Amino acid sequence: MSEQAASAPRREQLRAWAIHIFTALGAVTGFLALAAAAEGRPTAALIWLGVSMVIDGLDGPLARYFEITDALPRVDGVVLDHVIDYMTYAVIPALFLYQFEFLPDGLNLIGAAVIMTTSLYCFANRDAKTKDNFFAGFPAAWNLIVLCFFLLQPPGWLTIATVVVCAVLTFVPITFIHPFRVKALRPLTLTLTAAWSAVTLAATILQTPGGGLWDSHPALLWAFIPLSAYFVAVSFIRAAWGKLG
Repeated sequence: MSEQAASAPRREQLRAWAIHIFTALGAVTGFLALAAAAEGRPTAALIWLGVSMVIDGLDGPLARYFEITDALPRVDGVVLDHVIDYMTYAVIPALFLYQFEFLPDGLNLIGAAVIMTTSLYCFANRDAKTKDNFFAGFPAAWNLIVLCFFLLQPPGWLTIATVVVCAVLTFVPITFIHPFRVKALRPLTLTLTAAWSAVTLAATILQTPGGGLWDSHPALLWAFIPLSAYFVAVSFIRAAWGKLG
């Protein structure tokens, strides 16, 4: 144990370990998503990926607020977070794409490979965020991409185009909003994030493998589309103007 960690009050060390354990739960929920996808249960897989996203959204603010690096300097929370995120944002979505064959025949394995390889650059990029906490380049949010495929059931040509465009944008410094860390428009963004989460959860639960949601509950999808479009629009406005707000 380092001298700095040894000098930290035991209560602070225990709190830091608790936050790291909370972060590590993302690996457990990720494994549950992986198992569900492998077993052919897309709804369960997406719900567990959603739980992983919630953990990922909360652990960072907790770590920064309680300054846990000072209490446990020998544990690199960023590396811990990246290991889990690569699994939940890239590997499991790649398996999801492959398992449920969203791309035309013969392309699902290639699509999965594209997701996993391009995502490596995202997590290795030292300039992955701008000074105002936007992502610089597509942030390997493939869990959200396969979620859209599952809910919207787009034609094959559109899924191919989406995978290609997102893969290319990984290497382009166009900005994408971080819904929790970007300060500009934060009240509106957090409100719409909550609304998006509720609509998405309902739509995911009610969707069928054959895509029957368009017939049974189209209102959910028509709510999901503009709510999702908000985050895309804000991201592109920031990219075009160089700032937001």
